[in-house]
Amino acid sequence: MAISAEFDAGLPWQRSRSVALRPEPFGALVYSFSTRKLSFLKSRQLVDVVQALAEHPTAAATLTACGVSDAQRPAYLKALADLARSAMIEVRPCA
Repeated sequence: MAISAEFDAGLPWQRSRSVALRPEPFGALVYSFSTRKLSFLKSRQLVDVVQALAEHPTAAATLTACGVSDAQRPAYLKALADLARSAMIEVRPCA
């Protein structure tokens, strides 16, 4: 099942360079300095996923490494797709 035409969990992703993430008790605030958009991450595990994206070869591998269960995976893929659409995360350039 494809989540979004813009999001492929098999690609390497990272938090966009123009994005700041501020941890909060509910999760985190995410602010893009380029678009001036503010978003909320409403779980600590999603914050961990976004912060760990650059450390893993794919978004799917990041979800596995962060302990996202199979039952939670569709919701996390949707959240990552939403973040990609709003330019909060971006495909990581190949080294």
